[in-house]
Amino acid sequence: MSHLLCRCVCFAFSVALIASLVAETNAQEKKEAPVVPPREGKREKVQIFNGKDLTGWIGHEKYWSVKDGVIIGKNTEPVPVSTYLLTERKFSDFRLVFESKLVTSEMHSGIAMWGRLAPEKMDKFTYAGHLVMYPSGYGFYDLYGRNMLHQNADKAKTVGKQHEWNKMEILAQGNRIRFVLNGQLISDWREPEPERIKEAPIGLQLHSNKEPQEVQWKGLELETFPEDKLLTVKE
Repeated sequence: MSHLLCRCVCFAFSVALIASLVAETNAQEKKEAPVVPPREGKREKVQIFNGKDLTGWIGHEKYWSVKDGVIIGKNTEPVPVSTYLLTERKFSDFRLVFESKLVTSEMHSGIAMWGRLAPEKMDKFTYAGHLVMYPSGYGFYDLYGRNMLHQNADKAKTVGKQHEWNKMEILAQGNRIRFVLNGQLISDWREPEPERIKEAPIGLQLHSNKEPQEVQWKGLELETFPEDKLLTVKE
């Protein structure tokens, strides 16, 4: 087979793959979701990060550290499977307000939720469940499941900062996730298959990557069973 023919075949395959992924995302978006009301429970502010060390978290020590009140996820050698720094405590309905910055690489990171640890995927700290993705790619993703559930990159990239601090708010109630980026409501989405939702750890993602990367987080203010109200949206 000639080089030109090989290139044509590869291009056609790439186009078909992209079209398939877009169609899959559109199908997920159009699937009508039931309205699951917020769960009832004790409303309280929970200190998930003490600003000093990783007490209350689990993950590979070689990737995670704390410096000057900032959690750092960093690798210098390849990360074969996306790995997470996970809260020891589990959550269902919550509000998480935090800041995050992609320092090195262009690979996205994210906040994992509503799932479980998935050691059968070749890393004892990898995660199967929902992921709120940012900043290189924005959207909601089903890890080891249905893949992309909801895309919001066009809107998010108008207010997001690729290699600077971004302030975010995730409000998770019932089967509904709202995502605020730098004061702008980016997504308001409901899980069409609420039986998938689990009370689960919250995870900070260090994505699988052959390249060195670094992601940082600070703030991390969490409230359980919060009021049905966004706190960081600018009027």
